[in-house]
Amino acid sequence: MNKIYQAIADLRSDFKTMSFAFTKDVNEIDNAVQELMLYFMQMNQTTLSSIYEKDGSLGLKRYGAVALRRSFTSPRSKFYYTYNKYYKNIDELTSNATYYTNEYNSHKSIYNLPNQVLEVSKYEQLEKIDLILDNLDYWYDREIFKLYYYEGNTLDSLAKKTGISRNSLFTTIDKVRNKIKEEVE
Repeated sequence: MNKIYQAIADLRSDFKTMSFAFTKDVNEIDNAVQELMLYFMQMNQTTLSSIYEKDGSLGLKRYGAVALRRSFTSPRSKFYYTYNKYYKNIDELTSNATYYTNEYNSHKSIYNLPNQVLEVSKYEQLEKIDLILDNLDYWYDREIFKLYYYEGNTLDSLAKKTGISRNSLFTTIDKVRNKIKEEVE
């Protein structure tokens, strides 16, 4: 496996070059390539071995290209949830940021957030949701809901991790979601 991981590491500059087709932001490219490296590390070792044995580094490069394209274009990708969604929210919050010599400071950073008081009602609603989750009749419902929403798992990945059927997970999550809607509104 070390030989395969070394081949993946050697392809890092190629993956960075491929990423320029989707964005010109170097930080975003670095984040996407890093997420791809993590994806390869967490990938099923037999699948990874079969890709490498079949086509060598070229197979890994092709597989990585497909994964990169998905990470940049799919709103369901891990990269989107980890980076793009976060920076999109920062951009929306910084739209009223300070102007420096009539130029908008568009550098994405948590420090660009304007000094504004967040609505108290939003915090109250979040606290209500936490109380509702704490007061659920079954711990199972609460934990499944947290795994799905707080950790950003998909139904399929959660089914693989827990060994619980996808339909059962959906039913549980939907039940908790409806209970929260009833009590919050």
